[in-house]
Amino acid sequence: MPKRILQGTVVSDKNNQTVVVKVDRQVMHRLYKKYIGQSKKYHAHDEKNQFKEGDTVRIQECAPRSKLKRWEVLYTG
Repeated sequence: MPKRILQGTVVSDKNNQTVVVKVDRQVMHRLYKKYIGQSKKYHAHDEKNQFKEGDTVRIQECAPRSKLKRWEVLYTG
């Protein structure tokens, strides 16, 4: 099964090797058929501490690294 990849914005980089990424989505309301914005925060593993607040990053599912971390940042470049 392929791993999910999401794109979001880093909202916190205070923890060591961890960033908190906010992912925004648009979902259609079942009854009213209008699009509603939803967001969720994910804790992602950042091995080199290279991402800072405000950066746009892509995260990918991985095996659990800690109690909250089940995602890792995809390095580009």
